[in-house]
Amino acid sequence: MLTERQLEIVLAVVYEYIQTGEPAGSRTIARKYLRGCSAATVRNEMYDLEQMGYFYQPHTSAGRLPTSRAYRLYVDSILHRRRVPPIGFEHWRNGISDQKQGIESLLSYASQLLGRVTNYVGVAAISSLHEVEIQRVDFLCLGGNAVLVILILEGGLVHHNMVTLPCELSQDSLDELARRINMVAVGHPWSEVREVLYSYVLEGLEKLSSACRAAILQMDALLQKYNYKLFTGGAQHILSLPDFQDVSKLQAVISLLEEESSLVEMVGRCSVGGEVCVTIGDENPEVGMQNCSVLMVPSRKRGRKTVLGIIGPMRMDYEKTIAVLEAMMADIEEDDTNS
Repeated sequence: MLTERQLEIVLAVVYEYIQTGEPAGSRTIARKYLRGCSAATVRNEMYDLEQMGYFYQPHTSAGRLPTSRAYRLYVDSILHRRRVPPIGFEHWRNGISDQKQGIESLLSYASQLLGRVTNYVGVAAISSLHEVEIQRVDFLCLGGNAVLVILILEGGLVHHNMVTLPCELSQDSLDELARRINMVAVGHPWSEVREVLYSYVLEGLEKLSSACRAAILQMDALLQKYNYKLFTGGAQHILSLPDFQDVSKLQAVISLLEEESSLVEMVGRCSVGGEVCVTIGDENPEVGMQNCSVLMVPSRKRGRKTVLGIIGPMRMDYEKTIAVLEAMMADIEEDDTNS
């Protein structure tokens, strides 16, 4: 548990590094942010915080740089306070309201606009769940708690995934579960039936409720994973950022943008809740993305999930970027409602 002074130092070091791009020294932090503390006191606290995993030194005589753990503390402090619309908000609103060719055209424009406004990579995505009809659902017991979920969608598109349920189900139980799901779902879009499945499927299968719920959640996750249309914009902007002068870091972002399935998985993971989702550095499971942060804001309109996001360096202006995403999503929601 951090003391109040330690918390202030962590937030000050992160803020200073975001503003300057330089390691923060104890004298700078004491002079600019903790005027009631001596540089020696701050230095001792910074040493302790380094041992706790919040800072590191690029070399012995340098100041400290924040780790993913420090950024997480900083971002959480931002998310817990009220945010105001960013400067230029009205100008962006006019651009968004001028887009009259439907939600997908609007999101394509938004991804480009996000890139220009933030100098990072803008991402926009929309689910197509309301358009996808379920043709058939099957479960195949693979032994133990392992089950293969097979989904046949409209047009003969087949998706499958191996999942682990919380308890073992026989093939007969799995067949009964599939039968009940098919009775409700076949011929209907997933977004229309997912909510009623829980109550219907569990009737008569109360003893298997946890496994049934898990199976439906896995179906939902599988459909979410493969049913986003993606738009990206502004990748050229990160070329000028000092954080991406290392070719390997730049290549990681470019590879993610080129590998659509990985980006779709990231969008699906970040769209589960209804709040701003921020993954920082080591929190990103994608290979090579441990030097990046991903910010996404989800929404749901007319049965479709919409996501706006930013991919950039860990050293980004989180407060401005979150405010930009929230303001732009609010405008898109308003435009979609009025269209």
